Amino acid sequence: MKHLLSTEDLSLSNAIRILDTAEEMSAVGDREVKKLPALRGRTVVNLFFEDSTRTRISFEAAAKRLSADVINFAAKGSSVSKGESLKDTAQTLAAMGADAVVIRHWASGAPHRLAATDWIDAAVINAGDGTHEHPTQALLDAFTMRRHWATLNGTSSAGADLRGMRVAIAGDVLHSRVARSNVWLLRTLGAEVTLVAPPTLLPIGVGQWPCSVSYNMDETLEKGVDAVMMLRVQGERMNASFFPTTREYSRRWGFDDNRLRTLDRLGLKDTIIMHPGPMNRGLEISSAAADSHRSTVLAQVRNGVSIRMAALYLLLSGDTREPAATPAAYSTNAAYSTKESH
Repeated sequence: MKHLLSTEDLSLSNAIRILDTAEEMSAVGDREVKKLPALRGRTVVNLFFEDSTRTRISFEAAAKRLSADVINFAAKGSSVSKGESLKDTAQTLAAMGADAVVIRHWASGAPHRLAATDWIDAAVINAGDGTHEHPTQALLDAFTMRRHWATLNGTSSAGADLRGMRVAIAGDVLHSRVARSNVWLLRTLGAEVTLVAPPTLLPIGVGQWPCSVSYNMDETLEKGVDAVMMLRVQGERMNASFFPTTREYSRRWGFDDNRLRTLDRLGLKDTIIMHPGPMNRGLEISSAAADSHRSTVLAQVRNGVSIRMAALYLLLSGDTREPAATPAAYSTNAAYSTKESH
């Protein structure tokens, strides 16, 4: 695996490999010294052409926990704002010796373009491109679901997939790169996916996606779901009216207090509520739902660091062995822990 650009072409074996490696990496966060020497001497560049808080900080924390050097590059206030092209920016990073480039770009396909050229000889990770894909977000979502699914089934999550799990992804699917990446990855892992949205917020060709489509949130819940993922209404990408009013949207497609009570009424005591963030409280999700015991929002943030550590490790370590054992070996390296704590 040279790059991580999409979940559509991610095989089941590679998806499981990333998730299993992330399980090993998650133990690092519980240590007194939250670092591994795995990528010491490597340079990771966070190249963000769009604003971001969670994703950029998550990638930065992941790289630093692996002992990599991190360079944060924001388009605003840089040469990009003066008209510098993606090619020139990439060649500048190549000259600096970047080993990995984590790129978020407003144009769909920009990470693929960067990876397909000879502008830079570095691993490329797609941190979100336009309305196309966001593979590491889908992986951290799947990681969160897999842990929950394993707990329900009384099994270990290591090596497991999501066969039998029913997932509803609801809201602004049209503008959501998170939805696209999740549909492909969850189906690869064996989950049953249903998209729930008004017709105006579904993309052309959605009928060809490996999922079901519903226009009614209540009917979807009545059929039974194990996870409900609410998508942010992306007003900044909307240049037209996609629904009558925010109140109407919230009533018909948002996860409000009434639907939270519906889960209890239906006996769906183990159904979790997810959101990739940032949340529009009171629009696509109520505060009661976002803060309930069912919510995995904060767990998703924590798991994001583990997933991104796994992706960086697998792309940059150069280790062709089965990766699960190697991070664990690092995490119990007392000599390294003592050395780093000085």
